[in-house]
Amino acid sequence: MSNEKFFKHPKLPFAECRYSKNSDRHFKSHIHKTFSVGAIDQGEVIYQVEGKVANLQPGSLALINPEILHSCNPTEFCKRSYYVLYLDVEWCLQLQQSLWKLKAFSPVSTILLEDNSIYRQFINTLESLMGEGDLLEKEQILVDLVENIFIQACEPAAVKNQLSLQIEQLKLHLSDNLDEDTSMRQIALKLQVNPYTLLRQFKATTGITPHAYRLNCRIELAKKLLRQGLKLSRVALECGFFDQSHFHRHFKSITTVTPKEYQVNFIQ
Repeated sequence: MSNEKFFKHPKLPFAECRYSKNSDRHFKSHIHKTFSVGAIDQGEVIYQVEGKVANLQPGSLALINPEILHSCNPTEFCKRSYYVLYLDVEWCLQLQQSLWKLKAFSPVSTILLEDNSIYRQFINTLESLMGEGDLLEKEQILVDLVENIFIQACEPAAVKNQLSLQIEQLKLHLSDNLDEDTSMRQIALKLQVNPYTLLRQFKATTGITPHAYRLNCRIELAKKLLRQGLKLSRVALECGFFDQSHFHRHFKSITTVTPKEYQVNFIQ
């Protein structure tokens, strides 16, 4: 039997936790706006990110920079249990600025962190965040973990150049007004660029199409509204899905759980 648990404390809004037990569900390739860290405590998975492939086993951490296309699925005939920590980029930047002089978030330079001590620290931190305990202690434990990860995996002097202004502007347009339908031609007119040149540049830079990026934005918004307790029908409408079945299908394909399975974790 598969068990899914999601947790986000209202006073620690920059962190969300997930624990999936004994799951054989498969993710389609997707992105997160957050910086994400994952680990398994049972089984083995094939981890793919930016064209790189790795085997993730207990003892290692999967590191996923924001808005990077990835998937992490079990090997054949193998169920796995796993933890994921999703962290707001602005919070991560604030933490990095306590370590280095930075103006923008410094992405990690590896997709796999093979360090058993940090792996154990990660598991203990996630258990602490999802369990009972003092809020200040939870926050300190989280800060200690993420600092260790950044110190091990970041190369601040080698921060990649920012994406072109046009790509950033396109991302903003794609993530706005998600309940409205739009086209590349409409967006390109606002940006005063060739729509098909922009489409090609976007896919070359991000690894996904503008449509797929917008779909991921809709799922991120849906998670936020589901945590607020909104009815599924209203969430589907506000996120621009045709109907609930359309919403249900895309939400599950990206998160592996149904909207209801996700929401029940946040209803008291």
